[in-house]
Amino acid sequence: MNICVFGLWHLGTVTAACLASGGHQVVGLDDDVSTIRCLQTGRPPLFEPGLEDLVKEGIRKNALRFTTEIRDALEGAEIIWVAFDTPVDDDDRADVSAVVKSIKSLFPYLAAGTLLLISSQVPVGTTRFLEEAYRLEFPKKPVSFAYSPENLRLGKAIAAFMRPERVVVGTRTEADQKRIGVFLQPFTDRIEWMSVESAEMAKHALNAFLAVSVAFANEIAGLCEEVGADAKEVERALKSESRIGPKAYLSPGIAFSGGTLARDISFLTELGEQHSRQTPLLSSVRASNDQHKQWLRRKLQALLGRLDGERVAVWGLTYKPGTDTLRRSSSIELCLWLREQGVHVQAHDPAVKVLPFDLAKKITLFDSPQAALQAAAALVIATEWPEYQAVSADSVLSVMAAPVIIDPNHFLLKTLGADSRFKYVAVGRPFTQREGMS
Repeated sequence: MNICVFGLWHLGTVTAACLASGGHQVVGLDDDVSTIRCLQTGRPPLFEPGLEDLVKEGIRKNALRFTTEIRDALEGAEIIWVAFDTPVDDDDRADVSAVVKSIKSLFPYLAAGTLLLISSQVPVGTTRFLEEAYRLEFPKKPVSFAYSPENLRLGKAIAAFMRPERVVVGTRTEADQKRIGVFLQPFTDRIEWMSVESAEMAKHALNAFLAVSVAFANEIAGLCEEVGADAKEVERALKSESRIGPKAYLSPGIAFSGGTLARDISFLTELGEQHSRQTPLLSSVRASNDQHKQWLRRKLQALLGRLDGERVAVWGLTYKPGTDTLRRSSSIELCLWLREQGVHVQAHDPAVKVLPFDLAKKITLFDSPQAALQAAAALVIATEWPEYQAVSADSVLSVMAAPVIIDPNHFLLKTLGADSRFKYVAVGRPFTQREGMS
């Protein structure tokens, strides 16, 4: 099929490259000239494992091209997949107006019978708003609208697209279901069909459920620290219960960051306010998560006492492993807070070779994990890059000023955390266990 993918950042670039690899003819459309120029040479706008190779393969096979021209991109397109990454501000509120404005810019160029499939994260009701806006402006040129919430994961996006557990799609007609079923056939036949509004709500509900799970697990972990229980053992008990299950989002660790989970919590609480519906559970999640964000700071102050003048090593700076994205990274937030306390921050991240100018003034970046440890009073494991699991205990002890490791997510529990020479601290571990603290 001839497909146009509109919006080419993480979601859109992955979508376009994967669709081309699945046998479709794909045109990527974006109004950012520099992004298009880079993509035309096979360079994605951000790092995602395997993405650059997939883009270059699509270009080489003449299955994938990129343009800034709407008329060119839409010519002959049967489906337009809207894949903007919805911007989120520092208060976790999404700027949906930019996405809506971009979609409306397509209206004059749409051919009758075109299907717009929206995957950008928008509040429930947005697709209906766009449908009505289009029909008012072009009543004699019918097009279809559908909604499929994005299902990608930073660092694992290609696998998530090519081999999804299932895909949620909201449509208005059986005819659109058949078209989308054929379109997605190279990737999956496990499609959960529903109404457009239900598909929009499904993404809000999923992210809200995950956010509630994270907040719940971390509140339990905080109590475990106080009473001598081990939150990882409690997690094992919960996940072995058939009513919960082994894949439950219940691992004690750092607070959720970025904008994804918090954005949907905001969507739902605002929706409740609009309809005079109280949402006390959802409304409390953000407060719980914000409180837990202080865990690392509290532990550093408890372990080191006065922070001013100390050196702290931080392994991992990106938002997640498998990406080079620094925006909304909890690690960056920690580093900036440490600098405010007068700490010398020594960091390493395998995906970050050069820091932006404003961060480079505050964080010293090293080219190896061991180099970042020189004379450090503590090591914080902030992003779970697999490379760090290969670092030996001896190489760490040989350069650190003190054998203190703070590993919120228990990532190195079986390596450095298993070595009794370290004072090892993780979320949900009793404060007096192994740390030698009272």
